[in-house]
Amino acid sequence: MINVIGVRFRRAGKIYFFDPAGYDIVQGDKVIVETARGVEYGHVVLGPRDVEEDKIIQPLKPVIRAATLEDDEIESRNKIKEKEAFGICLEKIKKHGLEMKLIDSEYTFDNNKVLFYFTADGRIDFRELVKDLASVFKTRIELRQIGVRDETKIVGGIGICGRPLCCHTHLADFAPVSIKMAKEQNLSLNPTKISGVCGRLMCCLKNEEEAYEELNSKLPNPGDTVTTVDGLKGEVQSVSVLKQIVRVVVTLENDEKEARDYKVEELRFKPKKRKEKITLDEELRALELLEQKETKSKLDDE
Repeated sequence: MINVIGVRFRRAGKIYFFDPAGYDIVQGDKVIVETARGVEYGHVVLGPRDVEEDKIIQPLKPVIRAATLEDDEIESRNKIKEKEAFGICLEKIKKHGLEMKLIDSEYTFDNNKVLFYFTADGRIDFRELVKDLASVFKTRIELRQIGVRDETKIVGGIGICGRPLCCHTHLADFAPVSIKMAKEQNLSLNPTKISGVCGRLMCCLKNEEEAYEELNSKLPNPGDTVTTVDGLKGEVQSVSVLKQIVRVVVTLENDEKEARDYKVEELRFKPKKRKEKITLDEELRALELLEQKETKSKLDDE
């Protein structure tokens, strides 16, 4: 076990482990650390704790120091400079006639590098733009192309649920999601209903997937033949996953059919694998392909 602290460098960003190096650090403190990008100012989101060695990416770097008031002032000035850099970069993009959308700019704490995040439909030759920016800022320049999920994570917004977007407020990683998850949860397969602000499948489809898989495994499929607690045989018409209620069309003694609701425990049936084949129209198929092409976040450095 190794004693570490967890540090974030942006809101809802990836958490990185560092050696507290003997400093008395608690959750909520600010620290100065060295990363692959250089010296950075980070927020402690996980206080000192022991973590198994195989869960840590080596080498584990130590904290340089707890942030001082002077460090806080430098960070504040960097935020102002980032806004200025964003405006300058926009002008340069327009000057070079590049088809790219600038999303954000970021200074490292030591001003050793300025990063610009952008989106574009394809590959962009921005070599001349980098030279132009380097002549203005007199430091290293990195232009990083990101996807629509990362763009939404930075910009933020309100989801169809009426709450701030999960990716912008607390979601550190993008979990894989699929249309099968929407089907499992009996949601409409209308692309506009299951897509988020970014145009990709909603990340929250993953939140209740395990619960729905477990609940669905206890239920028969619509169309299955079951035997009820009162000895009647019938065909499953529909199921209520959360209530665990099954509507069965039973055949009565006079050969009349009647729809009745039963708790799943009141039915006998042969469990079988749920049908996973989903027929996709062109719009859904395009959405699924986009989901498969989506790679991991480009905002974080390994």
